[in-house]
Amino acid sequence: MVVDGEKIKFPGGGTHFHYGADKYIVGLAQMLKFPGDKLNNGGHIRNVLDVGCGVASFGAYLLHHDIIAMSLAPNDVHENQIQFALERGIPSTLGVLGTKRLPYPSRSFELAHCSRCRIDWLQRDGILLLELDRLLRPGGYFAYSSPEAYEQDPENRKIWNAMYSLLKRMCWKVVAKRGQTVMWSKPLSNSCYLKRDPGTLPPLCNSSDDQDASWNVSMKACITPYSARMHKERWSGLLPWPQRLTAAPPRLEEIGVSSEEFHEDTKIWHFRVIEYWKQMKSVIQKNSIRNVMDMNSNLGGFATALKDKDVWVMNVASVKMSARLKIIYDRGLIGTVHDWCEAFSTYPRTYDLLHAWAVFSEIKERGCSPEDFLIEMDRILRPDGFVIIRDKHSVINYIQKFITALRWDGWLSEVEPRTDALTGGEERVLIARKKLWTDGFMTISLR
Repeated sequence: MVVDGEKIKFPGGGTHFHYGADKYIVGLAQMLKFPGDKLNNGGHIRNVLDVGCGVASFGAYLLHHDIIAMSLAPNDVHENQIQFALERGIPSTLGVLGTKRLPYPSRSFELAHCSRCRIDWLQRDGILLLELDRLLRPGGYFAYSSPEAYEQDPENRKIWNAMYSLLKRMCWKVVAKRGQTVMWSKPLSNSCYLKRDPGTLPPLCNSSDDQDASWNVSMKACITPYSARMHKERWSGLLPWPQRLTAAPPRLEEIGVSSEEFHEDTKIWHFRVIEYWKQMKSVIQKNSIRNVMDMNSNLGGFATALKDKDVWVMNVASVKMSARLKIIYDRGLIGTVHDWCEAFSTYPRTYDLLHAWAVFSEIKERGCSPEDFLIEMDRILRPDGFVIIRDKHSVINYIQKFITALRWDGWLSEVEPRTDALTGGEERVLIARKKLWTDGFMTISLR
């Protein structure tokens, strides 16, 4: 990697080169003619999907521009680069661009980015580009840097012409082209789709299709049209960052939550997080927490309450509550859908703090193993990391039996929290710190 003239070799072999990342980001802003050459465009560009991200250097530099990227690396020979990205404290994840939708709701990103990401965007009738189309917001951009965008040999020209033809039929437009990079933009409304000739491919998706469903849902070779509201208003309706973090987003009505309930949720989590940090104050060291996971994110209140801390949060929505993940993205946060009866796709020891609110209760209700979930939490958690478990009294008592075996007894706190509008019956809060093992390898059995 080359940053400011310095080459950095990465562990695991090979050298990744990245020249003048800040200049590249400014260049993208100049291509789009954004004010002040700032890619965040006054807070209107906040959520970015970086596909084939390598070690997530692009996402790392975006953080300095008040932009957060979901840096996605495919499960291939380069997947170990994500481990390095997470070690650097950069938001990133493993993923598969194959036959299933990515685990994000529709209209989640203002910008998608692919720089030599080695993805065949034209395969299967362009189904991967159609997946990007589902994920981008009205007027969203696709920054594409690849040989076929600038090379003039017959093979690359053939690929470019096919890609240009497909995207034109999808109503995308080239808004800028400079050097090795081309910038596409999506339409602001459904008007262009409705003007296409009958039988034009790809077709529009069926109106009965749930465009936000993403857990184990097959990709579809069709264009996802905008909702009636987005079509009429010709934009997402979101305020610029950081105002959007605490403003009630328009899509709340789609999940049956009022703006009053939304703001009450934000206030409750602000108080809850203050109480958590009071409990941990004596043991938290400065800059010791960076990668955080909220294992039951709901409306994103927990992550919002951490806005003044130098952390990023992976918000995880359960499959049952996956419709709420769009609110996470509408707030300018990031997250994913997951079933906690299964393992989470990340490397061991990649998060500094795990927050589990009522997750154990849900797992038990579904007949899954709470012991397996404890082991999965331990796998994800770094040594000296913290777990915050908020659940029923009986659940906390059950977990206490395994604290010593897990070596989560580096520091412990258990309290009965104040009752609030989100409290479901009797709740307890258990905060535990994982020890750094120093006495050799041991085998843990929770059976």
